[in-house]
Amino acid sequence: MTSENLLQADVVVIGFGKGGKIAAGTLGRLGRRVVLIERSDQMYGGTCPNVGCVPTKALVHRSGQRRANDPPQEWFERAVGEVQAITSAFRAGNFEALDGAETITLITGEASFVDPHTIAVETGAGRVEVRGETILINTGSEPVIPDIPGLRDSPLTVTNVDLIHTTHLPDRLVVIGGGYLGIEFASIYRRFGAQVTVLEASPRILGREDDDIAAVAERILTDEGVRIVPGARVLEIRGDDTVVYEKDGREHTLSADAILSATGRRPATAALRLDNAGVRTTASGAVEVDEYLRTAQPHIFALGDVNGGPQFTYISLDDSRIVLDQLIGDGKRTTTDRVAVPQTLFMSPPLATVGLTEKAARAAGHRIKVGYQAVADIVAMPRAYIVEETRGAMKFVIDLDTDQILGAALLSVDAQELINVVALAMRQGVTASALQSSIFTHPSSTEAFNDVIGAVVRSD
Repeated sequence: MTSENLLQADVVVIGFGKGGKIAAGTLGRLGRRVVLIERSDQMYGGTCPNVGCVPTKALVHRSGQRRANDPPQEWFERAVGEVQAITSAFRAGNFEALDGAETITLITGEASFVDPHTIAVETGAGRVEVRGETILINTGSEPVIPDIPGLRDSPLTVTNVDLIHTTHLPDRLVVIGGGYLGIEFASIYRRFGAQVTVLEASPRILGREDDDIAAVAERILTDEGVRIVPGARVLEIRGDDTVVYEKDGREHTLSADAILSATGRRPATAALRLDNAGVRTTASGAVEVDEYLRTAQPHIFALGDVNGGPQFTYISLDDSRIVLDQLIGDGKRTTTDRVAVPQTLFMSPPLATVGLTEKAARAAGHRIKVGYQAVADIVAMPRAYIVEETRGAMKFVIDLDTDQILGAALLSVDAQELINVVALAMRQGVTASALQSSIFTHPSSTEAFNDVIGAVVRSD
């Protein structure tokens, strides 16, 4: 440190997300002088423990515990309070884990580049400048509010971040967008007792999935009372509480108490002044990186959502491994090493997928066979009946020539865990037949694989 307002660091990390905190902690323990900058004291630890994975999945759990005679508003308010207590504990734990280290300095404030090595931070106590030999950008992403007349100005408009912080359960929630984010929140808030309508511009929800899996998911949601309107183009937000949309050439209106914009997230780069650092961005605003996560400046890296990759906490974690391999390893690890990366939509029950869908496999020229069963029909899966969750379906897409698993979609109890077994099998080259004939504990959800893989419904 050369003065009170100028810090010298070996490594500067902008953003306290998963990848950034892992890199900062690892390098700090190795004796590197690390400065970690986070713009909000409510975001120590990043999106996941504060406004993403942890609170939303905690709400999924609590929404499923509400009984029919539990007053919705009282149950919701208590649930939100419990969830906020969890996120506060996680946030404090993340702060203490790094702030107490001798080699790590934590600054709370808005960061922007002055030049390729210097970052200005506007804190509550004034401006601080930090100069670093290596800089890691880990600022994450932020919700997108589409340019629909009246939407941005409406007092009813909320993002997913806004929604999980409110203790008032909206009687009527309108969700704009039927992708993963929109469907997850639709499921949560319907189970808490809100009237939920999902407006999706495409012909159906979950457009990335095969038709059969999407149809099962839609049936589960509609059976729970979620109203889904496909092919709906939102035209405007009119007055105090009216959503206007077009479907099949006709104009329709909906009354709402809250309007969730669930049309995606974009990299949070606007405030960074990346031009001052000579760092390029893509058309979507993401930091442009190579397979080693280096930017146009060799000493500057970008980790997590901000680099335009898949927006998952576990990808940010893997990004930290790639960057650390560049800084303290042999420099061989890259983003191209990633194979069979799974993902989960936490509706109830969850939908977890990995690899190719059936339509993608056919488009890629594979000769395939498809194993498919409704969960209620899987004899080898008594756990579904034990826990009283027999909704859903399981599907495997298998290469007919090699018997390799090309992809899977699991819409079932425990799917978020099952998909990791499938992904590991795919990464290790375990054949579908080998997975099907494996020995699994009983009664467990995994043993469903003994049946489903062999339940071939289509074969080329």
